[in-house]
Amino acid sequence: MVLGAGDRPRVHEEVQRVLPKIEQLVEVVLTDLEFTTDLKDVAADMAIVFGGDGTILRTAKAMGEQQTPVLGVNLGKLGFLAGISPDELLSVLPGVCAGDCRIVSHLMFTTTIMRDGGVLHQQLGLNETAILAGPPFAMLDIDLYIDVELATTYSCDGLIISTPVGSTAHSLSSGGPILRKNLQAFVISPISPHTLTVRPVVDTAERLYEMVCERPNAGTSVVVDGRVLCQLTGQDRVRVQRAQPTFQMIEVAGYYYYRTLREKLGWSGRFNKH
Repeated sequence: MVLGAGDRPRVHEEVQRVLPKIEQLVEVVLTDLEFTTDLKDVAADMAIVFGGDGTILRTAKAMGEQQTPVLGVNLGKLGFLAGISPDELLSVLPGVCAGDCRIVSHLMFTTTIMRDGGVLHQQLGLNETAILAGPPFAMLDIDLYIDVELATTYSCDGLIISTPVGSTAHSLSSGGPILRKNLQAFVISPISPHTLTVRPVVDTAERLYEMVCERPNAGTSVVVDGRVLCQLTGQDRVRVQRAQPTFQMIEVAGYYYYRTLREKLGWSGRFNKH
């Protein structure tokens, strides 16, 4: 499959440029730059995704329970998931077709909104689930339960439960740690906590995490991978737990985890004296 966000700059242009060369190496069973196809019904060995990390998140969601290995082509900004350029794709694709690569499984999660004892919403995700304060932007008290037991109550502007893949996204900007992408763990990161001693926590993915906000603001929302799932009421329980499917990422030789961090985050290790 060749996929991409056609509304993003350069995507149509680059796909048209490289698609004939891709077709010389593989059989392309689907080209969809609008995400109009039900990807769960497409039988393919891999998906080449043009765009940024947001496009890959959209791809993972669209694949649902049937996750196909993804090779990400970066036409966005940072590109932690979409790590290679269109020209680099043409140089690495023959090796990928010959098996000179590895497929790494990454943790995915299911977010379930429970209301009045029933399931109100359920969503598969790859990056994070967040409760965000919303207007009128007053601080929230959010109870965190781990395996049904109360862990703590955060006074904050919001709370993020992130996978390792999502640890370089919203969680990182909120002061959370960077986790190697194939770790089996979640990061709990409060947003602007009232108490400075409150710090992010890393715990195993084998546990059940629940968030409850008994007095939400009028605009308090649950957001999964950057998209609003619903507005929150005081009776809701937001459950986050490991999902059955895993996100499958194709990694090619020479593109290693710490190289990506070093280049994307500008870890030069030296200060410019001039």
